[in-house]
Amino acid sequence: MYIELPQKVKSILDTLSAAGYEAYAVGGCVRDSLFNKIPQDWDITTSATPGQVKAIFDKTIDTGIRHGTVTVLKGGEGFEVTTYRIDGDYEDGRHPKEVTFTRSLTEDLKRRDFTINAMAYNEQAGLVDLFDGAGDMKKGLIRCVGNPKERFTEDALRMLRAVRFSAQLGFSIEEGTRAAIRELAVSLRKISAERIQTELIKLLVSDHPAKVRALYETGISAEIFPWFDKMMETPQNTPYHCYTVGEHTIHSLEHVPKEKVLRLTMLLHDIAKPACRTTDAKGVDHFKGHPKAGAAMAGEVLRQLKFDNDTIDRVTALVLWHDDNPPVTPANIRRAMHRIGQRQFPELFTVKRADTLAKSNYRQRERLDYIDAYEAQYRKILEEQQCVTLKDLAINGRDLMEAGMKPGKEMGEALNHLLELVLEHPEYNTREILLKKWAEKS
Repeated sequence: MYIELPQKVKSILDTLSAAGYEAYAVGGCVRDSLFNKIPQDWDITTSATPGQVKAIFDKTIDTGIRHGTVTVLKGGEGFEVTTYRIDGDYEDGRHPKEVTFTRSLTEDLKRRDFTINAMAYNEQAGLVDLFDGAGDMKKGLIRCVGNPKERFTEDALRMLRAVRFSAQLGFSIEEGTRAAIRELAVSLRKISAERIQTELIKLLVSDHPAKVRALYETGISAEIFPWFDKMMETPQNTPYHCYTVGEHTIHSLEHVPKEKVLRLTMLLHDIAKPACRTTDAKGVDHFKGHPKAGAAMAGEVLRQLKFDNDTIDRVTALVLWHDDNPPVTPANIRRAMHRIGQRQFPELFTVKRADTLAKSNYRQRERLDYIDAYEAQYRKILEEQQCVTLKDLAINGRDLMEAGMKPGKEMGEALNHLLELVLEHPEYNTREILLKKWAEKS
């Protein structure tokens, strides 16, 4: 097994080896190399202590000295070099209270999370794969190193990482590992919102976002995303749907690009349906008001997960308007653009198509044709630079003051009235016509 190491990595390994220490590339960079992917980061593990690493290299940074990590700088690029270690007790379910340095690569690899991340490589020894990570890669399995209950007790976040890796790689979670997750999922409550957010986003923007289903199947979502369980368990007895709310959500994720805001929107677009569900006398379900309620719920979830305000604003706006379907006439679409806000387009069309494609075939072609017509009209309005906001109006407050209006509430009402006229009649958007219309009204 041969892996082509970057020259800077090879130089670090060779320097440590020449000084009498063992050194290997380790973890995700080895895994990615076996997949013929270019690693984003190259981590190095060594028998040298942090002090010895610092003595060997001219430029280093103490990035995690307590846990054995020194960053070695090569040509302005940093590489984490970590001493072989044995982790002590994990008192917070996330970090070891203390670590013990060791000169045994085997001991160091034993503490790692999954077999596919517990492989090491250098050009002298080749691939060191003590736990058959390469075999699990061929089988498409995420499997813990050693006893999965011990690995998850050490670090509860590893349970969410197992699902995330399964989504990124398209792998299944090995049954013993899965069983341990089901047993210990409750301990994920200890994990910070920021760490959960990071893993969730990596899962959602992966090539296999449908693996989010495993959060429900393993009991993870019951502990950290209970709203998702409610979605998975809420039926949709309507001709337009063939899945539960949750399954519809999962299918919709597969119909948008791998982009954070779009994937979050699809995950949350129907979050309020369980709460809004009613069933009529004929047994047909209705979900009136779910977009507005969903926008509020989505905002709360995203704030709890510590998302930034821009992401929250964009996602909640798309959730709010995803089911808004104005009649396709020029005036109606101009009004929709004004009401919804320019920022939501054209992502809104992507969301609408994904929502439709994840429903039943009942009138699906008709609904997709409607979205196409809506978007075509929207693009025509943009191309013709038609007015849809006060900013685009041919007059402003100063023009009205020059015409004799005093500043105040009436001025805002007048401008909004004129905008309404222009939304209906775009040809009115000239200074002369609008001043005349205002004079007629006043």
